[in-house]
Amino acid sequence: MSSELVDALYLLEKEKGISRDVIMDAIEAALISAYRRNFNQAQNVRIDLNLGTGTMRVYARKEVVDEVFDPRLEISLEDAQKINPNYEVEDVVELEVTPKDFGRIAAQTAKQVVTQRVREAERGIIYSEFIDREEDIMTGIVQRQDSKFIYVSLGKIEAILPANEQMPNEFYKPHDRIKVFITKVEKTTKGPQIYVSRTHPGLLKRLFEMEVPEIFDGTVEIKSVAREAGDRSKISVHSDNEEVDPVGSCVGPKGTRVQTIVNELKGEKIDIVKWSEDPTVFVANALSPSKVLEVIVNEEEKATTVIVPDYQLSLAIGKRGQNARLAAKLTGWKIDIKSESEAREAGIYPTEASLITFDDAAEDEQDEFHLTTEDLD
Repeated sequence: MSSELVDALYLLEKEKGISRDVIMDAIEAALISAYRRNFNQAQNVRIDLNLGTGTMRVYARKEVVDEVFDPRLEISLEDAQKINPNYEVEDVVELEVTPKDFGRIAAQTAKQVVTQRVREAERGIIYSEFIDREEDIMTGIVQRQDSKFIYVSLGKIEAILPANEQMPNEFYKPHDRIKVFITKVEKTTKGPQIYVSRTHPGLLKRLFEMEVPEIFDGTVEIKSVAREAGDRSKISVHSDNEEVDPVGSCVGPKGTRVQTIVNELKGEKIDIVKWSEDPTVFVANALSPSKVLEVIVNEEEKATTVIVPDYQLSLAIGKRGQNARLAAKLTGWKIDIKSESEAREAGIYPTEASLITFDDAAEDEQDEFHLTTEDLD
């Protein structure tokens, strides 16, 4: 084994981060394979590599027996004791069998196997690194695309951005820098496969964690996220610290924090609402920017009937039902929206005094519980 190979081992360990022991095991396996293949040998052998001297020796391992049936694998007790009188039956004798012309063929075979083992070790390191990044956000560079996928470089590996995970209002070009959410990391025969998304609600959550220090340090908590990527999203936030305004923290001075996220998502509108454990309050907040007069709760069916002013009905429902749909996803409650006149005709409004009513004073308070990026325009 040449000194150049020894130097290469140190270089691989330093540059690739692959343990020298892994590389040594790969070389030993390669040399054993080369010895058996090229010298028609079938005995059990051991390779001794000395990194200090750069030397290599091949030893045949034979079991000491009373009667020899296979001389490639066995040695008689009599012959063994000629080597060392202390050998006994079932001991293992090692005899050096290093061929003089092991040379070029063995080296080529060793190189091929070592390359494969090194590649596998690198894949293992990459997999270990990225499996810990599942459900996390990373910045990548668009490399290329075909009819099914966009391929995004994450440094050591290319990730796949499927068509159904791409935002409908975005167009991707090579060398574009984009933030992606890692949805899945898989082991395959070709190495780790990483799937990323631009539409996952987790992307929005991670972006807020990056932009809002109060979320990052746990002062403000994101309770839920509902998203229709590229169009509109809603998030609910809460803080146990009464002195902290969770909605204001997410908005930032003059809306700078939320605007940064909107820009990253190419203009996607974001409603930030205050979470409440009281479903009547939470559902009313979630229907922002619509005003709410009344929320009637059916605990058994986890359903609500929401009454809004007549002129607010279309706003509460939203374009193609989007506002109501997102509010239902955000709260986890079914939401049936009725106008004030419809509710009066049905005899469900005004309701009993025990039910919470969102009167004019409450409406003013409700404004403090939510903010939509449209308010920043």
